[in-house]
Amino acid sequence: MSTSIHPKTYEPATPRQVAFLGLGVMGYPMAGHLALAGHTVTVYNRTAAKSEAFCAELAGTGRVKHGATPRQAAAEADIVFCCVGNDDDLRSVVLGDDGAFAGMKPGAIFVDHTTASANVARELSTIAAGKGLAFIDAPVSGGQAGAQNGVLTVMCGGEQAAFDAVRPVAMAFSRAFTLLGASGAGQLAKMVNQICIAGLVQGLSEAIAFGQRAGLDMQQVLDVIGKGAAQSWQMDNRGKTMVEGKFDFGFAVDWMRKDLGLVLDEAKRNGARLPVTALVDQFYADVQQMGGNRWDTSSLIKRLK
Repeated sequence: MSTSIHPKTYEPATPRQVAFLGLGVMGYPMAGHLALAGHTVTVYNRTAAKSEAFCAELAGTGRVKHGATPRQAAAEADIVFCCVGNDDDLRSVVLGDDGAFAGMKPGAIFVDHTTASANVARELSTIAAGKGLAFIDAPVSGGQAGAQNGVLTVMCGGEQAAFDAVRPVAMAFSRAFTLLGASGAGQLAKMVNQICIAGLVQGLSEAIAFGQRAGLDMQQVLDVIGKGAAQSWQMDNRGKTMVEGKFDFGFAVDWMRKDLGLVLDEAKRNGARLPVTALVDQFYADVQQMGGNRWDTSSLIKRLK
């Protein structure tokens, strides 16, 4: 078994015929958990070699195959999961003659785990409804490790009936899978998540840099304050690596800037004031200028050295 998929104890669920489009650092282990949980999985990836490698790795389950196009992969599926890069990537695998919607059977459900705009979620939901399909926007939080361990937090927007049908299956790679409102609500909730993270990581960066300038043993300080009101996931999981200057893992700065761009665009539409988020977005631009495009988001501290 690949180090990218860490089997877990799966909740009982009726075996379903599913597809998974997009086998990146998130999609590959998510699709793997579906197969290990007992579902029949047809995968599609723009680079076919990735699909072939997935099928070779999971061949022992007897439940995996790959399709040459999104349409072909989706043809027999009750549920089509997807995790690609952005709005345009999403449209490219969903729409058109070779897109998933063209192949899906009536009543099938499309579940999009891409972090995308709320607008594209609403757009595709409307198109799906016109074709007798259901669409759920379902961006995730938990990063690559969450996907590998099958413990992602999933924020969903869509209709209750479709959500209820998908949830038992999606729990194969989830710790929490929650419906938060109508179409687009999942993407908006993910934006809230990213706003929180941006401020937390900048605050943690400033705190560690300050402590180091003051001559403190910051590993020891983090151990102490991590038991008090300053504790956070970022401190627990990134504090010590920030002290050590290690950033070659985790959620890439390029991805965070893409996400914050979605946040700031939405804020222009709804009138929300996000001064700290806008500032941290520019700080991430500084990190990109330093060559840190693929560094973990905790690399904000590099600006302060």
